[in-house]
Amino acid sequence: MTADPAGASLTAPYTIEFPYNRTVGEKIGTFLGGLRDGELYGVRTASGAVLCPALEFDPATAAPTGELVRLEPVGTVRHWTWVPTRPGDEIAAGHYAWALIAIDGTEGALFHAVDTGGDPARLAAGLRVKPRWRVERVGSIRDIVCFEPVES
Repeated sequence: MTADPAGASLTAPYTIEFPYNRTVGEKIGTFLGGLRDGELYGVRTASGAVLCPALEFDPATAAPTGELVRLEPVGTVRHWTWVPTRPGDEIAAGHYAWALIAIDGTEGALFHAVDTGGDPARLAAGLRVKPRWRVERVGSIRDIVCFEPVES
């Protein structure tokens, strides 16, 4: 413990730990396992809609979601914003945007980066994109480096 030179306060170093593990459940666990394996999964709701990313509960009704659905790893940019820099990652600065991507066959959108090779003019709502997978994957949303335009 140390005293403030003016004698007004005392300080002490301390550490806070949260020693627990969280299970993610069947649906989110399968979604994360799919990312590790280079695949996308969604989940069907009681109304028949498919959601990606997969959720344990329907956000509209709070009812448990149903069957898991393997998805084709391709989608459409719905909304986006250009970002001039992204230091410390595998996408070059000035090459990407954050986007809401509707994976084919699903409702809602997945939030992720889109790399256009530095050309913001290539980015538009309706752009078809596919994931660029990391070589070494661990079961995290970061197993997708980014999405990139599907070449016609």
